[in-house]
Amino acid sequence: MLVLALGFLLAGIFRPFTAVTKLWLFENQISVVKGLGVLWRESELFLFLILFVFTVVFPFVKISSMLVLWLRPRLNSGQARQIFHFVAHMGKWSMLDVFVVAILVLTVKSGGLAQIKVEDGFFLFFLSVMLTQFASLWTGRVVSRLAH
Repeated sequence: MLVLALGFLLAGIFRPFTAVTKLWLFENQISVVKGLGVLWRESELFLFLILFVFTVVFPFVKISSMLVLWLRPRLNSGQARQIFHFVAHMGKWSMLDVFVVAILVLTVKSGGLAQIKVEDGFFLFFLSVMLTQFASLWTGRVVSRLAH
C-alpha cells in the first residue's frame, strides 16, 4: 500500500494537476512541479516553500518513515513507537488543505476570464493521500500492539 502511495505521489506531482483555459482559446496544463517552477521564477519564495514542503517533502518523509517501520523488522517497540509518533505528528499537517490553498491562489491569479479544470494529477495525488492515511491507521494499530 505504501509503495503504491509513493508511486501515486510521484505521478501526482508530475502529471497535470489543473488545466487553465483563458479566453476560451489558450489552455495551460499545470502540474505541481511546473507550478513550483513558476513560483520560483517569479520570486514567490514564500508560496514556493509552503507548497514544496507540504506537497513534496512532508508526504515523501511520511511515506518513507512508515516504510522504515514495515521494512526494518529489527526495530524494537520503543523505536517503532518513536517513528510512528513522528509520523502521527506529521499527519496533522494535512496535504489536502495545502492544495485547496494552491487552487485558490491559482484562481485568484488567473482572473475572471479563465476556466480551471481538475486533471489526473490531482486524483493521483488524492489517491496517494488516502492510501497514506489508511496505511498510517493500520501502522498505528500494529505499533500499538507492539507496546503490549
